[in-house]
Amino acid sequence: MQSIPANYQPAADLLRDRIILVTGAGDGIGAVAAKTYAAHGATVILLGKTIPKLEAVYDEIEKAGHAQPAIYPLDLEGAHFEHYLQLADTVDKEFGRLDGLLHNAAILGDRMMVEQYDLKLWARVLHVNLTAPFMLSRACIPLLRKSEDASVMFTSTGVAQHGSAYWGAYGVSKAGADNLMQIMADELEVNTQIRVNSIDPGIVRTRMRRQAYPAEDASRLPTPESIMPGYLYLMGPDSQGETGVIFRIRG
Repeated sequence: MQSIPANYQPAADLLRDRIILVTGAGDGIGAVAAKTYAAHGATVILLGKTIPKLEAVYDEIEKAGHAQPAIYPLDLEGAHFEHYLQLADTVDKEFGRLDGLLHNAAILGDRMMVEQYDLKLWARVLHVNLTAPFMLSRACIPLLRKSEDASVMFTSTGVAQHGSAYWGAYGVSKAGADNLMQIMADELEVNTQIRVNSIDPGIVRTRMRRQAYPAEDASRLPTPESIMPGYLYLMGPDSQGETGVIFRIRG
């Protein structure tokens, strides 16, 4: 476990001319990350299943005068590997490479005891949170190899690093994603310019947080905007040499 450098200040053009794919880009941390990456010079590919939400993020980026983003609708729950290959082929034809990939999309499932957990829901959560990032990563590695400095970011959580009661499929899927991150980092550390890390955003005001803790006063929680320096650090060149690490933004 490692912390983002204290008081990190990203350059305004930190991500200039970079092509970055963000999953779950329609709302929450994904939407804010996409807009933040665009504000720092990136061309962002917005991936999600709800087109109106993606269009709203697209419009905000374009209205701000940043590089024109792209929208790629994809439902991670129903997509097969062929769909990810088609995505990679489209990105290759349009941009010729991929400089960054943020695995942000996830579903919570139910917080309940393992002995009560619905089997179909278990499989669904594992698929969206672990198998889908694996398939997307596998399809995109050839594109990432074409970059001079590529970054892949998985999203971690405290319950991935230490299992806790009632976190079920979500905790298991996130632990698996961290392990996948470390495997990829080890495999890609030699003869590539691809670094692979996880980021644990900590407690943040998101829709998933409300699902997990419905009685909590969300107005008192940090916003997604407040954690963006960490997302910029790991996506940009300032984190060169860092790979295979789980970074924590806050406790």
